[in-house]
Amino acid sequence: MTVAISPNGRSTYAGEAPPTRLLVATIDGIAALERDGAGGAWRRGATALGGLHISSILVEPVRGGIFAGVHGSGLYRSLDGGTTWEEKTRGLTDTHVFTVAAVERDGEVVLYAGTEPVHLFRSTDYGDTWEELPALPQMRQDCWTFPAPPHAAHTKHITFHPADPDTLFVSVEQGGLFKSTDGGQSWLELESYAKPTDRAYKDVHRCLLRPSDPTVMYITGGMGFYRSPDGGATWEQLTDRTYRIAYPDALLFSPEDDSVLFMAGSAGSPGRWPQTHDADAAIMRSRDGGRTFEELTDGLPEHLRGNVEAMSLYRWPDGFALFAATTDGDVFASETGGDTWAQIASGLAPISKVGHYRNLMAV
Repeated sequence: MTVAISPNGRSTYAGEAPPTRLLVATIDGIAALERDGAGGAWRRGATALGGLHISSILVEPVRGGIFAGVHGSGLYRSLDGGTTWEEKTRGLTDTHVFTVAAVERDGEVVLYAGTEPVHLFRSTDYGDTWEELPALPQMRQDCWTFPAPPHAAHTKHITFHPADPDTLFVSVEQGGLFKSTDGGQSWLELESYAKPTDRAYKDVHRCLLRPSDPTVMYITGGMGFYRSPDGGATWEQLTDRTYRIAYPDALLFSPEDDSVLFMAGSAGSPGRWPQTHDADAAIMRSRDGGRTFEELTDGLPEHLRGNVEAMSLYRWPDGFALFAATTDGDVFASETGGDTWAQIASGLAPISKVGHYRNLMAV
C-alpha cells in the first residue's frame, strides 16, 4: 500500500489496508520509507532518481504507474513500483514539471502536467506523449510572476470536480484560479477573492472542493485561506497574514467528515525567511468547515523551523493516516486524525517547492 508526499503532486490516496510504503519527494530524488505492517516502525528504503529535484509525485490509482515531475528535467515514469524509471517528455516544451495529476474519463486514464512557466499538457497514452492545451497560458497577464528567480509563474495545482471529469480547476502561483468545463480546452477565471490592496497578486496555492457538496470550495494562497459557498462565484476570506498560519499551502479534508480540514504552512511569507531562517510552521485542524482552527502539537516539535511543504492523506476502511514533510528533511505521521503525531524520518534531503529550502538555510 503506497502513498506519496510531494509539494505539488497528488495528496489523497486510498487502499484496503494501512500504508506500508511512503514515497517522499526531495531535492535529491524520491526517498522511500517502508514498514512491515500497520503499527510497525518506518525505516529508510532505497532512493530513486537521485540528484534530481522532485516537485511532484503521482501514484496513479487505476494502473499503478508512478509519475515524478522534476525541476529542470521534465517528467519520469515508473511501471514497476519505482524500481526503474523512464524519462517521458515527448511533447513537453518546458523542463520544470511542477505538478502531475490524473483523472479517469470514459474508462481511460487522462494525465495532466502543469509547468513553470505556466503551461498545461495532457496525455491520453499514459505519459508516452503529451499535447499542450494552449488556452491556459493565453489567459496570462503581465503581472503573472513569482518572487523567486526565474520570476516565472507556475501551474501549481490541478483539481478535478468529483462528479465531472471534464471540469477542472488550475491554481497558478502567482496568477489566479482558473476553471475549465471542457477538459482544459477553454478557461474562466474565478477572481472575486482578489482585492486591489492584496500584497501578493492572485497568489493561489491550491483549490479543494468539498466532497459532499462540490459547490463549496476552498483555496489557500499567499494572502490566506478562503471559502466559496457557490462554486467560486463569491469568496469569504477566513484567515489573513496576521493568522498563525500566514502563508498556508497544504489543505486536506478528513475522509470521515468533510467538515474537518487540515491545513499547514508558515507564520510568515518566504520572503522573510532569508532574514529569519525560520518558517515557524504549524499544522492546524478545523472541525467547522474552516471557520476556526486549532493547532496540532502532540508529538510534533515545540518549534518547526522548517516549513511544512507537503502533506498527504491515505485512507483505508477502518481509518486514515496523515503525513507531513518539511524543508528540514523531517517527515511526521498521524494515524489518530491529527490528535497525535510521530516523527518517522529525519535527515532526508529537503522537501521543498523550488528554492524555499534555500531561504531557510542558516548563514
